[in-house]
Order: sequence, then C-alpha cells, then structure tokens
Amino acid sequence: MPRVVVDVMLKPEILDPQGQAVANALPRLGVSDVSSVRIGRRIEIDFTGEPDLERAREIADKLLANPVIEDFTVRLVEADDVVDAHP
Repeated sequence: MPRVVVDVMLKPEILDPQGQAVANALPRLGVSDVSSVRIGRRIEIDFTGEPDLERAREIADKLLANPVIEDFTVRLVEADDVVDAHP
C-alpha cells in the first residue's frame, strides 16, 4: 500500500542554525567538500484506504508546516521503500 510522505524544509531565505552547526562540524570529521547543509523533517502518513494527496496537502498546510517560514512537498512512496542508511 502506498504511503504519503511530506517533506518540510525551511524556506531558502530563512537561516537554518541546525544546518549551519552540522556544516561547521563536517571539517572536524574530515569532510571538506560540503558547502551547506539544511535540516528538515520527513512525515509519513498512512491512510486506512487509498492515499489521499489532497487531504495530505491540507494536513501539511494546516498542521505540519508553518507556511510563513517553511515549504513542503507531498508525494507517494511504496510503504516498504527505505532511505539507504547505514549505521
């Protein structure tokens, strides 16, 4: 069953202190080829029936994102899709 994913990010013109802190720490880890980092949120929504992108957009606009300082995207992914991450 597909799942709805909402990605929320600060607007480009808004300062991202968390992203800056990560970017500033990278050289201490030997990483020198990253010019900037932005921190955001990923929210996964599972509907009981068919995924409803319009309802998800409404939820994101009214509850999950602050439209003054944040942008969001809404998309469908397969429920078993996993971001490639290694501990």
